[in-house]
Amino acid sequence: MANDASVVSDAAPSGQLAASSRESRIDPNANPFTPPADSSLWRKSFLLGAATASYQIEGAVHEDGRLPSIWDTFSATPGKVLAGDTGEVACDHYHRWESDVDLLASLGLEAYRLSIAWPRVMDAAGQPNRKGLDFYRRLLTRLKEKGIQTFVTLYHWDLPQHLEDRGGWLNRDTAYRFADYADLVSREFAGMVDAWATLNEPWCSAFLGYGNGHHAPGLANGRYATQAMHHLLLAHGLALPVLRANDPASKKGIVANIGRGTANSDSAADRRAAELFEMQHNAWILDPLLKGAYPQDLFELWPGTEPLVLDGDMQTIAAPLDFLGINYYFRTNVESDGGHGFREVPLEGVERTQMGWEVFPDGLRDLLIGFSGTYRNLPPIYITENGMASDDKVVNGRVEDTQRIAFLKRHLGAVDEAIKAGVDVRGYFLWSLMDNFEWAFGYERRFGVVHVDYSTQKRTVKRSAELVSGFLEERKTRGS
Repeated sequence: MANDASVVSDAAPSGQLAASSRESRIDPNANPFTPPADSSLWRKSFLLGAATASYQIEGAVHEDGRLPSIWDTFSATPGKVLAGDTGEVACDHYHRWESDVDLLASLGLEAYRLSIAWPRVMDAAGQPNRKGLDFYRRLLTRLKEKGIQTFVTLYHWDLPQHLEDRGGWLNRDTAYRFADYADLVSREFAGMVDAWATLNEPWCSAFLGYGNGHHAPGLANGRYATQAMHHLLLAHGLALPVLRANDPASKKGIVANIGRGTANSDSAADRRAAELFEMQHNAWILDPLLKGAYPQDLFELWPGTEPLVLDGDMQTIAAPLDFLGINYYFRTNVESDGGHGFREVPLEGVERTQMGWEVFPDGLRDLLIGFSGTYRNLPPIYITENGMASDDKVVNGRVEDTQRIAFLKRHLGAVDEAIKAGVDVRGYFLWSLMDNFEWAFGYERRFGVVHVDYSTQKRTVKRSAELVSGFLEERKTRGS
C-alpha cells in the first residue's frame, strides 16, 4: 500500500473495472461474508488472522525504559499529523494486552501479526531493556497458550530517534544496528514465533519518510529515498541469517506494500506510465529481493538517484525467503506526464473508502498472478494486510460496518481467484484488529474490525468481525 510492469500492464489497460465472475456466484440468501462453496478459503490450512503495529496501538511511550522513536518526534511536530494526534496513548494496548488477546481469541482468529517496538527493547548503547522484552514475552506466551499463531514484524516504522540523529536509514550503519536488534529479539523469543518479518513496507519507510516527507522522519529528496531503500533492504538481508541461526524452526520473510497501476487510456504513453508506476511501487522492492538487482527503469523515472551499492550487497539482499508478506489497499489510475513519468488521474464514479482510496479487489488478483509469472522464485505468500477505513460509529452498542464486510468478501474472493490460478497464497490478515493511530491521519480514520472509543478505551466488536468469526466457526465443522 508492485510486479514486473510488462506483465501487469496487459491485465486491465483501460483502467476500468471489469465485471467480475465472482458476483454471479454469490447466493443472495447467504451470510454476507461467507465465501462460495468452492472457495479455497474453506481449507483449514488457509490461515485467517488480524494484524496491528506497535506504535499504532501500544501507547506508554515514556514507560519502562522505552526510548523515543522517529514517530514520537514526527507526531509531536506541529502540522505533521491530523489534529495534532500522537501515539502517546493510542489504544493503551501496553496496559490492556491481556484483554486484547482474549478478544482476539474470542473471535476465533487463528493468527496475530504484531510488531515489536525497537525503542522498547534496546537502549541507546545496544543493551537489552528487560522491561520491554518482558512485555513481549508475556504477550507471545499468552498468544501461544490461546493456540494463536504468532507473526512478528521487527520493524514497523518506529526507528529509535537516536539512530535517526545519526542519519537514520541514510546511514549504512543503521542496517548493522538492525541486525544487532534482530539478534537480540530472536534469541530472546526463539520458539515463541511462528514467522518473523524483518521489515514492514520499506516503500513507505523510504519514499514517504525520505522521498516526499509525508511520514517520519519527514525528509524529501529523491536520492534520499533510493539510498534509504538500499539500507533498509540491506538491513533485511543482514538480519535473515541471524534469524535463521537463532530461531531455525520459524519462517522468515519480509512484508511489501504493493500498488496496482492502470493506464487511463490505451495509448502507448499511458500504458508506459502504468508500467512505470508499478515498477517504482513494486519492482523497486521485489526485484532486488527476488532478482538481486534494482530495475534500471527506476533511474529513467528518477534520474540521478542511484544509491551507493557496495560489493556483495545485492547478494545479501537476495537471500532466499520462506514467505513474502503482501499488503494491498487500492489502485492508482495514471496517464503519461508528457515526459518520462506518470501522473494520477482519479476515476469518477468509483467506490472509495474513508481514506479516499478506490475499492479495487481485482487489482490484488492481477498483481498476485503477475508476480507468479515474473518471479520464478516467488516464495509462498501471506496477505499480511488488507482492509479499509470507514467512519464507524457505535449505535445502540453495535457497529454496522456494511462497506467493510463487502470489501473483505470481495478481496478474499480476489485472493481465491489467484490461488485457483496457481499462486501459493497461504493466509490473510485483516487490517486491523482494532481502530488505531493511523500515522499522518491520526485517529480520524478507522481501519479496525473492533471499534475503539479513544476517550474510554472501550472495545466494541464490529459486525465485520462477528461475520468473520462466524465463518471460522463454520469452517471448523467442515472436514477439509
